[in-house]
Amino acid sequence: MTKVDNLTNILRHAAENGYAAGSFSARYTKLILPIIQAAVNTNSPVIVQLSEKEIIRHKVSAEAFAKEFYRVVEELQPKVPVVLHLDHTKTLETIQAAMDAGFTSVMIDASEKNFDDNVAVTKQVVEMAHRRNITVEAELGKIGTTDFVETDHDEEMYTIPEEAKMFCAQTDVDCLAVSVGTAHGVYTVRQPNIDFKRLEEINKLTPTPLVLHGGSGVPSEMVVKAAALPTGGVSKVNIATDLELEMLAVVGRSGHMTEEELNTYSDDIIEKAREAVRLLVEDKIRHYLGSSNKA
Repeated sequence: MTKVDNLTNILRHAAENGYAAGSFSARYTKLILPIIQAAVNTNSPVIVQLSEKEIIRHKVSAEAFAKEFYRVVEELQPKVPVVLHLDHTKTLETIQAAMDAGFTSVMIDASEKNFDDNVAVTKQVVEMAHRRNITVEAELGKIGTTDFVETDHDEEMYTIPEEAKMFCAQTDVDCLAVSVGTAHGVYTVRQPNIDFKRLEEINKLTPTPLVLHGGSGVPSEMVVKAAALPTGGVSKVNIATDLELEMLAVVGRSGHMTEEELNTYSDDIIEKAREAVRLLVEDKIRHYLGSSNKA
C-alpha cells in the first residue's frame, strides 16, 4: 500500500521552498478522488481534510471518510505526498475516533479558551497523537467566519507573536493556525487583508510552521506572498468553501447537502462534479499555492 504521510515533511519542505501545501476539504467522500487526482496530475503534495462540523453537517463519519481516502490511495497509487487531516475539532472523542480510523494528522481547536487552557488541551492532544506518529495542528487567536461551517463565532482576534512563541514552545505542536486577516467561508462585505508584518514577526519567534485558514476567496497574490516570505511565511493553506460551491453548481443546488443526498445523484452527474472539482484543485495548486512540481 502507498505510504500516507503526516504533515512533518510536507510543511518543512513548503517552508524551505516558498510555497504552501493545500489542505482541501472534500466534505463528501465522492470528492476525495478528484483532490488526490489533481495532486497527481500537478506533481504536488496534498492534504485531504474533514472537520468536526462537516462530520455533523454533512452526516459523514470519520471512519467512512478514511475508508474512502485509503481506497482512493490504493486505486491511484500516488507518488506524491498525501495526508489525511482532521480539521477544526473541539472534542477529544472525535480526535480519538479519527486517529483510530487512520487519520495521519489532527487539529485541536481550543482557541476560544484562555491561553493556559488552550495550552493544556493542546498538550493533551499532542501526547495522544505523537505516540502514534500523528501530527497536531492547533489554533491561537480567533479566525473569523462568514458561514459558521468551521467555527461558531464571527469575531476575529489577531494572533500575538509573543504568545505564539510561548504556545508552540509549551505544547510542542507541529503547526499553528494563526489569525492574520482571513476568515472562513465566502467573502461578501468584508474583504481579506493579510497582515504580512505579523506573519513575519511570528515566523521570527518560532520555527513552527504556520497555517492560513479561510483560503477560499483570498486573492492569489496575497497567498503567494504569504507563502514566499523570507522568514518562512505560511506553509499550509486551507481551502474548503470553493470546492463545495463548484460541486453544487454542477448538481444544481444551493446550500450544503448531506453525504446521502449527494449519493442519490446519477453517476454521470457525480463524474461531472468530480471533474469540476479536479480542475479547480489543479488551478489552486498551480496559480494559488505554487505547489505544482514540488512533490
